[in-house]
Amino acid sequence: MSQNLNQPNVSLPTDKDLVLKVIPMPADCNANGDIFGGWVMAQVDLAGAVLPARYTQGRFATVAVNQFIFKQPVRVGDILSFFSSVTRIGNTSITVQVEVYAERFQAQGNYLKVTEASLTYVAIDHNGKPRAIPKQN
Repeated sequence: MSQNLNQPNVSLPTDKDLVLKVIPMPADCNANGDIFGGWVMAQVDLAGAVLPARYTQGRFATVAVNQFIFKQPVRVGDILSFFSSVTRIGNTSITVQVEVYAERFQAQGNYLKVTEASLTYVAIDHNGKPRAIPKQN
């Protein structure tokens, strides 16, 4: 699934919220010169937590990574844009979809989807036990 930087621009999602932008640095690289998958996963977890914070009105924790797909390598200097949407709200948990798009440093303005994931967060009380998510008006 290699992507030529000269191919037409991928459109950014309009039905999701832009929740995070970050630029990976050389300290985030693996031995091959690509960004560590674990670093990308940590950023996705941060991005995924933005929308649940609006609903839980208190502490919550990542309870599951339901799906995680690395579509393209991430490189030093890429400008990463993380888009998120809520896909399910349960009694104590919220599931979100996160899509990550890269603007290559040498081809700014052209976007490439590099990662997508589904994560579930659970609202917790001060003892770390699941609690009900307040109903939205």
